Amino acid sequence: MNIKKITPVLYADELEPCVQFWNERFGFAKTVEVPDGDRLGFVILQKGDLELMYQSYASARKDAPAIASEIEGGGRTFMYIEVEKLEPFIAATKNVSVVLPVRTTFYGATEIGVKDPAGHVVVFAEMMGAQAG
Repeated sequence: MNIKKITPVLYADELEPCVQFWNERFGFAKTVEVPDGDRLGFVILQKGDLELMYQSYASARKDAPAIASEIEGGGRTFMYIEVEKLEPFIAATKNVSVVLPVRTTFYGATEIGVKDPAGHVVVFAEMMGAQAG
C-alpha cells in the first residue's frame, strides 16, 4: 500500500480571499478554478509539490448534498505545516489574525498559528535540529 499524496480540501463561504491569502503571502498559484455563478466554487492552489484545495459551501451543497450538512457543521480545519525557516512565515503573516503567538514547544518546534480568511487555523513550525549536517 503506497500513498502518493494527501491534499486537504478546505471549505469557506468565499474562496477569493483565501486564494489571495495563499498567493500573496506564500506564493501559491491557482492552477484550477471552477466557477459557481459569479464566484469561485472550487480552486486548487499549488506551490511546487504542495497543494491545497478550497470549495465553497454553496458549491458543496450542489456537489455533495448528502454530506453538505456535515461539511458545513464540521467546524474549521487545523493544519500543521513544517517549514525550513520560520522567520519568512512570521513576516508573511503580519496583519493576519494570530491565534498562537510565536512559541517554542517541548518537542523542539518554534511555531506561529494564524487564521486564513475562512477561519481555518494554520500553524507554521520550524523543527529544531532538522537541518542536514
